[in-house]
Amino acid sequence: MPTRPTGTPSHDAPDPAVADPVPCRVVVCRDCCCGSPKVTGADHEAQTARLRAAAPVRISTCLDVCDQANVIVVQPSGAGRAAGARPVWLGLVNDPYATEDIAAWVRAGGPGVAPRPEILDLYAVTPPRRRARARQYDR
Repeated sequence: MPTRPTGTPSHDAPDPAVADPVPCRVVVCRDCCCGSPKVTGADHEAQTARLRAAAPVRISTCLDVCDQANVIVVQPSGAGRAAGARPVWLGLVNDPYATEDIAAWVRAGGPGVAPRPEILDLYAVTPPRRRARARQYDR
């Protein structure tokens, strides 16, 4: 199990209280920018494999936030949605520590079930539709 540079281990043991028939899911962008050699120094295959070990993963074409490559969307489980959670978009996820933090959060239940680790706040991005709406209201 990787540890962050601070020496803090990442815990990804699932919480037994989080048994959910509709699990937390992960969408990984792997198109024009994300998952390509344009993002240097990232092991895209290892990242996808690590996330697949934590939750069901869907590979997506362009999610239209190329300036934030690699983009990962964490979709809430059924329990998370029932609690009012929405998908969480994360960008610039280019190192194994960030991937490990996402995997641990997903295994703990993800949005609406487990609190998002503060470190992932650094990766939070606004989805494209919300960006467009924000620009519309700025006029």
